[in-house]
Amino acid sequence: MSMIELYEKGYYLKGGVPVPADGPDPAAREKTMAYSVLRAHDRSGGKGKMRISFDAMVSHDITYVGIIQTARASGMKEFPIPYALTNCHNSLCAVGGTINEDDHAFGLSAAMKYGGIFVPANQAVIHQYAREMLAGCGKMILGSDSHPRYGCYGCMGVGEGGGELAKQLLRNTWDIDAPEVVLVWVEGEVPHGIGPHDVAIALVGATFPGGFVKNRVMEFAGPGIEKLSTDFRIGVDVMTTETSCLSSIWTTDEKVRHYYENIGRPEDFRFLAPEDGAYYDSMVKIDLSEMESMMALPFHPSKAYTVHEVQKDPERIFAGIEEACNRELGGRVKLDLRRSIGADGAVHCEQGVIVGCSGGMYENITEAAAILEGKSIGNGFFDMSVYPASTPVNLAIMRDGTAASLTEAGALVKPAFCGPCFGAGDTPANNTLSIRHATRNFANREGSKPANGQIAAVALMDARSIAATAANGGVLTAATDIDYDIPEKEYVFDGSVYEKRCYNGFGHPRPDVPLRLGPNITDWPKMPKMEKDLLVRLCAVIQDDVTTTDELIPSGETSSYRSNPIALSEFALSRRVPEYVGRSKAVRDMTGDVPESLEAALRAFGRENAEDLSVGSCVFARKPGDGSAREQAASCQRVLGGAANVCFEYATKRYRSNCINWGIVPFTADASAALDFTDGAWIYVPGARESILAGREEFDAFVFDGAEVKKLKLFCRGLGDSEKLILTEGCLMNYYAAGYGA
Repeated sequence: MSMIELYEKGYYLKGGVPVPADGPDPAAREKTMAYSVLRAHDRSGGKGKMRISFDAMVSHDITYVGIIQTARASGMKEFPIPYALTNCHNSLCAVGGTINEDDHAFGLSAAMKYGGIFVPANQAVIHQYAREMLAGCGKMILGSDSHPRYGCYGCMGVGEGGGELAKQLLRNTWDIDAPEVVLVWVEGEVPHGIGPHDVAIALVGATFPGGFVKNRVMEFAGPGIEKLSTDFRIGVDVMTTETSCLSSIWTTDEKVRHYYENIGRPEDFRFLAPEDGAYYDSMVKIDLSEMESMMALPFHPSKAYTVHEVQKDPERIFAGIEEACNRELGGRVKLDLRRSIGADGAVHCEQGVIVGCSGGMYENITEAAAILEGKSIGNGFFDMSVYPASTPVNLAIMRDGTAASLTEAGALVKPAFCGPCFGAGDTPANNTLSIRHATRNFANREGSKPANGQIAAVALMDARSIAATAANGGVLTAATDIDYDIPEKEYVFDGSVYEKRCYNGFGHPRPDVPLRLGPNITDWPKMPKMEKDLLVRLCAVIQDDVTTTDELIPSGETSSYRSNPIALSEFALSRRVPEYVGRSKAVRDMTGDVPESLEAALRAFGRENAEDLSVGSCVFARKPGDGSAREQAASCQRVLGGAANVCFEYATKRYRSNCINWGIVPFTADASAALDFTDGAWIYVPGARESILAGREEFDAFVFDGAEVKKLKLFCRGLGDSEKLILTEGCLMNYYAAGYGA
């Protein structure tokens, strides 16, 4: 049997084993753990879309200012549920001046004013704080980040853009079609040297390319789970985001009970298991005993290879990866992985990083330290950094000697921080190979600036193989190939530092506390309502197979402007289509005398003037929105005058939701019939407003490329009633200002 097997047909779980189903059985889907949790939070009464209210929310310092600004502009008076504001993304990467600390001061003042939780810089990464302080069996947590995954603790986590969090703050709901559920059946026991990232990379590699679990809930069960520690489980669980699933949930057991006892919240534990006869729409089978040391090569976590494969034939594998990556980069910079192959034929890495919500767990760090015990990473080009996921984890590794062992080997132990995952810390040298136990390795993250000829080559690996490589002077090494003793250590949680440093004002808002507004914190500009007809100009045409949110709005140092919508919008698509900002502004500013290009378009579409017409910019990409949940990927387009997106398929629900919440119509087009779009072409959608409000899902549109007019069929399927109004009112804030959603 291979490591991962996919079964497309439906399955029942009967008598504790998967049994093939003859056909779909939505009624028996209600017996899954996923539906048990979802229905407990569903305000729809079982009719139509699920309308979910969450138990808690989390945001970090790239997103919380915009969310709070949106919510307070829409009438929010206090936080109705526990809402934690963590400071783990921009604690080290300001472009200068007071930007970061101004935002942190805003966050603390908002927590005081509205009754929130404030986690100061470097105390914890967003998801570790949620795991240790907010998660609970049967609960649901919403986060303005892409990796809220707490399923192995019996808690369903969802990542969305800021608009969806603003809705919860205003006591409204997260509305979704009832999702399909995929059984992830876990068998076997992991071999020595295998860690959670090995399983996770294999899982992403098997499921992401074909969209096998896209927008579905992954439900983990099977005899293999009981053999895994909770640290191992969460290391797999957090990476389910990279499969493009909607959320995750796992069976719980005595190990999970012990986890809640250790963190001082035993009351948040309960046993979760599917009911007998639960139906699943498909199944993924994982055989842990077949697992090998894995690595995900640039530029996606799904580009999965075993370390042994890469060791055996790096020339061929790297050549294939280079070809695909350089095609994606469009000639702006050349990736050269083969420069990492030494004269000895071995692959030489120059950096190792263990970090964040996937890597910075206690067991990953202690096992890496055991591998490096008494050894040295050397004084050559290879260097290594370790970031514990929270101060309690950091306290534990200091107290048990793990931190000292790592330091003695030459590794640097740093505070809790997410930065290396998106290019705000430990950026590798140009075109050198960095191996990381982190969540992502996209082309426009980790410090890459393709437009400036700079490229970071990041491969994802488990902490154990990173440590084995470090102990071998940077020569790529699988942890399964070395002898070491797994330390008999257990994470002892000490939350006293949270009590001393974190502000917890939930349930006790202080309306008299003024918000601390730094000079870079600005209100959202006014967004126009949609008129009768829609006319948009294509200001960026991207033909890549997938376009990530990091290409739509770059991460890293640009995010220092996150609280200034106008300043941040200047970076939109800057690393993919640098001309986009100027083009979009030109369309947005078409006032007064009608420009010649617009006048020509109006004549081509048989219009005499621009009355009752919304004019804006548009982005075409084949499959946009993979990756981060940051709403800025959509809001920056809107600030620049964006009115619509056209694609063949949205990579994630969260990016499509971001577009809707910012008044950008999320059109799709049939890939087999779509026109060969060109920059500067105009797309005219007559009757767009009425059609959206009436719930029509097909639109007769027309394209003018300066030479002729062509017909085009556009689609906008599955809009909820509130989403229709949000689009036609112009954005979520306008929707609330108009009196809806109260």
